[in-house]
Amino acid sequence: MRVRPSQAAIAGGVALNLLLLLLFWRRGAPPPSWCRGPRAAPGVTVVLFAAESAEPADTLGTSRSFAALPVPVLLLAEVAPYPPLPLPAGVSLLRLRPALEGPPSRPELHVRTRHVALVPDGARAVPGLLERMRDVLEAGDGDDGGDGDNKLRVVAAPVGAEPPRCRELRVDARGWTVWYGPPVPPGDGCGALEGPSVLLLRTRDLFSLPLPLAQPAPAALFIQAAARRWRLRVLPAPFPLALRPPLSPHDGWKAADLAQKRRRRLMAELGVKREALADGADRWYGCTKATPRCFGTVHARTPQYLVAGRWTPPCCLRALRETARHVVAVLEGSGVRYWLEGGTLLGAVRLGDIIPWDYDVDLGIYREDVGKCRWLAAAAAGTPVEDPEGFYWEKAPEGEFYRVHFSRANRLHVDLWPFYARGGTMTKDTWLGHPQDVEFPERFLRPREPLPFGGFTAMAPNSPRRFLELKFGAGAVENPEYPNPAVRSLRDERGGARGRGGGIGWDTLWGDNKPCDTR
Repeated sequence: MRVRPSQAAIAGGVALNLLLLLLFWRRGAPPPSWCRGPRAAPGVTVVLFAAESAEPADTLGTSRSFAALPVPVLLLAEVAPYPPLPLPAGVSLLRLRPALEGPPSRPELHVRTRHVALVPDGARAVPGLLERMRDVLEAGDGDDGGDGDNKLRVVAAPVGAEPPRCRELRVDARGWTVWYGPPVPPGDGCGALEGPSVLLLRTRDLFSLPLPLAQPAPAALFIQAAARRWRLRVLPAPFPLALRPPLSPHDGWKAADLAQKRRRRLMAELGVKREALADGADRWYGCTKATPRCFGTVHARTPQYLVAGRWTPPCCLRALRETARHVVAVLEGSGVRYWLEGGTLLGAVRLGDIIPWDYDVDLGIYREDVGKCRWLAAAAAGTPVEDPEGFYWEKAPEGEFYRVHFSRANRLHVDLWPFYARGGTMTKDTWLGHPQDVEFPERFLRPREPLPFGGFTAMAPNSPRRFLELKFGAGAVENPEYPNPAVRSLRDERGGARGRGGGIGWDTLWGDNKPCDTR
């Protein structure tokens, strides 16, 4: 087939363009201007969230104030406000929840400026303050053209007469936890700003976040910024806060209930199960006795959260500790001889607690003592039973052992393995192929010895290190590993971290989930 001169010219032009793009990419240089999309326009877009019916509203007053600067104002709402709002000039409405017959919601396409400011309801504009915030941001060290850590990415200014209240904030994504520290002076060490504030950042940074417009907006931005180690700087100059009449008790309750629901939804979207407050209190967002546990059926001894690079949710660890404490108290009160078994004993020797990626607790018991405990006897007879504290006892369907669940709904559990002596060796009737499924001399139980575990004291075999090395092999205590290294290996993770500079010690692996933390 003959190639026409025009076709050859087109093909040559395409090849030349591809070659130029490849050269720029190989050198790390930005592509030529004719390859780049349009640059964002200078200026700041103000983003407001339309108030819902359950909360006090000053949406129109705030939008009018900032539109008069003038700057573009984008009003976001889950659905179109009803009754419709008479929006002033310069204010546009965007529905975040698209209608079936409408176009998709793409907020990033509606912000055409290089900077964006998240403004709370009730704030009033101050001429020049948004520009000052922008100049502080651009004078910082955040505009390095990359994604480096510890860069100034957010500038905040308080709203109202109260001075800003700053706290340290750390995110432990692997542990599903957000930690708030004590108050700090408003400076570069501030991770979260309490009270209403205007938050300014680059548009490209905002829309690089997985949840750029989640509510409550300040908490969503602070947590996502802390996870990326972005720095926050707080200006002392405030935006005024409009005076509003006090809420009635009923309206105050509705507003507080809406704020709580928003925060719970945000934490679920961010994968946060626990907020650890500076005063030692916790806010929990995970499973309870009335809800199912946070993970499904475990396959190949590897729970889904471990495959995803996380460890056991802290709410599950709390429930396991509570269940283990309850079971131990019942067994001791009934005269049933028991001991910490398998990976549970490993955790007790290493940490005095549950291994931070474990998903159950294992106890050994003497088989002949089963009848001493009314709940175990009922389970052995094939009758699952719920005790007065709401824990659910049953015979395990997998074999000759017993299981105590946190509740009927929440199947976090303690497994009770009935052993019996045969010729001085402790054995049992059900073997599931786990590494710890090993017979052992009864002398390890004569006598048993107390061991700290999960905030209380439980009985364990004597010479626990020798017992564990019999079960798992030499060095089991000093060399932690995931339950099934063929699926996911902790050693591979540690090796990768060493390759990036520096090894990981056990203290680093444990992180902030200290053994004494039994709340």
